Amino acid sequence: MELIEQITNRAKELFDDSKGSHDWEHTLRVYGLCLHIGEKEGADMEILKIATILHDIGRACQDKAHGEVCHAEKGAELAEGILLEFGLDREKIDRIVHCIRTHRFRGSNIPVSKEAKILFDSDKLDSIGAVGIGRAFLFAGEVGAKLHNKNADLSKSAEYTKEDTAYREYLVKLRTIRDKIFTNEGKRIAEERHDFMVEFFDRLNREVDGVL
Repeated sequence: MELIEQITNRAKELFDDSKGSHDWEHTLRVYGLCLHIGEKEGADMEILKIATILHDIGRACQDKAHGEVCHAEKGAELAEGILLEFGLDREKIDRIVHCIRTHRFRGSNIPVSKEAKILFDSDKLDSIGAVGIGRAFLFAGEVGAKLHNKNADLSKSAEYTKEDTAYREYLVKLRTIRDKIFTNEGKRIAEERHDFMVEFFDRLNREVDGVL
């Protein structure tokens, strides 16, 4: 069995308790984007593939802690242990761990390597467009948020509360993602997904107001 297949099997075990918005299917979508962008950007595909497979293995810890644990930091810690078990050399482990630690949008760690930037971009692209909208509503349902509140005071609303709606996520995070993307191919994809998302939430506001 090849190394990447072995690491994949190990990673999947850590998603047994994951929620739908950040489940193994999310990892697979990000993996596909990484393959596409990585080939165009001339990335080290072994580093990129392994980092992508492991990038969200700390997510369940963050969800259980209601956001008090950073899944990127926890994932980097877990990934290092897994990679040591599989006998990867220190240089590869450090490169992979850097990708995982820096992939989070709200994190303070900035991606530096080409592979880290591609993982960051791919992860963020799965947060916008049609699939991003679907994930935003799925997450809102997971935390018990209401369907919509276009007048929510962002300074008084918080994550993992009734006001943590898909629209709040759009206002706080999703509408800014297009301008955070690093790679040229990522920017091209983000532009189209961003436009679709803006149109959707504009229409949602109109429909909630009874405007057809």
